[in-house]
Amino acid sequence: MTTSEAAEKLRGWFTGRLPEGWFEGPPEVVVDREEVSVVGRLAPPELAEDVSDVERDAALAGHIARFREETRERRIAIAREAEHRFGHKVSWGAECGGRREMFTNLSVPVMTRLRQPERRVLDTLVEAGVARSRSDALAWCVRLVGRNADEWLAELRAALQHVERARAAGPKV
Repeated sequence: MTTSEAAEKLRGWFTGRLPEGWFEGPPEVVVDREEVSVVGRLAPPELAEDVSDVERDAALAGHIARFREETRERRIAIAREAEHRFGHKVSWGAECGGRREMFTNLSVPVMTRLRQPERRVLDTLVEAGVARSRSDALAWCVRLVGRNADEWLAELRAALQHVERARAAGPKV
């Protein structure tokens, strides 16, 4: 099964498995080697038209927190079922009114070899107080690239899906 097929299968399973009324529309399901992230869009709370940005942000945070607490037991049961069925850990999150919060997610160590110029970049970030360690500095760099390269990464992911389809259509070796 290709990565895109696995993602489609998981997305379909969660869409069918989650209780009706939890989210506005189907959840966003993102899959990698270790984890499945399920993020649902919540209907925004009713607010007066003249509320300040501070009050609006606090209301959204409270709304997401209430959803998290009220659904905890069912989310855990669904996650266990999915983990048993698909072999991936499940992380949960919610989005409401432009605010996005992840309730749980994995922090997975990744090893890499860096040459001196690359290590110096990390060390500069540590010395400047941007990061506490080389590991934190590397994570900061990855987040920065991800934020600034969303369009390019989306294009690359689309190209990879085409490659997977071509492989699946080709002869079996």
